[in-house]
Amino acid sequence: MITYVECECMIHDSHSLKEKRAVLQRVLSRLKQKYNVAVSEIDHQDVWQRTRIAIVTVSSSKASSEREIENALKFIDSFPEWERTDTTREFI
Repeated sequence: MITYVECECMIHDSHSLKEKRAVLQRVLSRLKQKYNVAVSEIDHQDVWQRTRIAIVTVSSSKASSEREIENALKFIDSFPEWERTDTTREFI
């Protein structure tokens, strides 16, 4: 089972692309280390306070892939630097 999630996020205190990328890099690298997911920024690379990331996991069952994605989303929400505004999911 493949679970794919796209998240739109706002980074409110970012005033430059350098600040945005510092926050984004910290969150994405910790997410990759802590969970069995692949993650990447897929849109809004040239916008200071907005990003869209994709998270993907592969598992033998829908329940375990869903659980891994839910844990990753909770982890993303734990960072005070940004706010998740929109999330879409697909199961393949």
